[in-house]
Amino acid sequence: MTNRVVFMGTPQFAVPILEALVADPQYDVLAVVTQPDRPQGRKQKLTPSPVKTAALAHDLPVLQPEKISGSAEMAELIDLAPDFIVTAAFGQFLPEKLLQAAKVAAINAHASLLPKYRGGAPVHYAIMNGDQETGVSLMYMVKKMDAGDVIDVVKVPIEATDNVGTMFDKLSAVAAPLVLANLPKLAAGTAQSEPQDPDQVSFSPNISRDQQNLDFANETAEQLNWHIRGLYPTHPAHAVVGGERFKLVETTPLAEKTEAKPGVITKKDKKHLVIAAADGTQLAIQSLQPAGKSVMAVAAYLNGAGQKYTVGDQWVTVEEINA
Repeated sequence: MTNRVVFMGTPQFAVPILEALVADPQYDVLAVVTQPDRPQGRKQKLTPSPVKTAALAHDLPVLQPEKISGSAEMAELIDLAPDFIVTAAFGQFLPEKLLQAAKVAAINAHASLLPKYRGGAPVHYAIMNGDQETGVSLMYMVKKMDAGDVIDVVKVPIEATDNVGTMFDKLSAVAAPLVLANLPKLAAGTAQSEPQDPDQVSFSPNISRDQQNLDFANETAEQLNWHIRGLYPTHPAHAVVGGERFKLVETTPLAEKTEAKPGVITKKDKKHLVIAAADGTQLAIQSLQPAGKSVMAVAAYLNGAGQKYTVGDQWVTVEEINA
């Protein structure tokens, strides 16, 4: 028996789940719902979501309501009477009337170990907070954000070199098998689930511009490294260097302490640049992106604009020092 599926998702994280559903003869993907095309890049060119691109490659019907609640697209989805509504990082709340249209279940693959990090940026917060692992939770969808009972979970370690981009790749790779392993159980009525512990709930709201600012005066080298990795490449973290905003891409916290004030260069040669951070810690810079330029290795920067700096110079602007 073929199960009829409506799939809802937007970013690359969701694409492997869609691809797996399309490839499995047990499932008939009736429609794909994704966010409207958005302006991207310096030219602000309207760009389809990765999920839309994947859906069109399989000649699947694509719906893109700006707001699904009360829309004509929602009425169309309800009329399809799917067995499953499968969502993954869709980006909108689904009305109760739509959730109830799924004959078997409306489920969501969320990129965190629920009830931790409900919301739109769970991978970012896991890395920024220095977590050692994250994962994907498969849950029943309810009207409240990411609050449904959890059906199954897969855990994935966060390595010291991981950033948001690499973690999304790892999580999307395990999300598709997680979904496909549980759909037959849901169809047969044998799936188990557990309610989320309300005392363990935390949230991961979308990243704000202010969160992109690095604070060398108040963040240790380890915290800065988490901060940088937890935002790259989707929302690169910034520091002000020589009056210009620099995006920091790759860094390493060092074990050795320093007496230097935060933001000051403690080591510099042709291949190394080390900056003092809070509590006497030190952060080695591996790659960065000066304003208006491409990402470059620190050696290339030191061979160019970075030549003007020496040990003891204030490299990062820190308000507390310059006030």
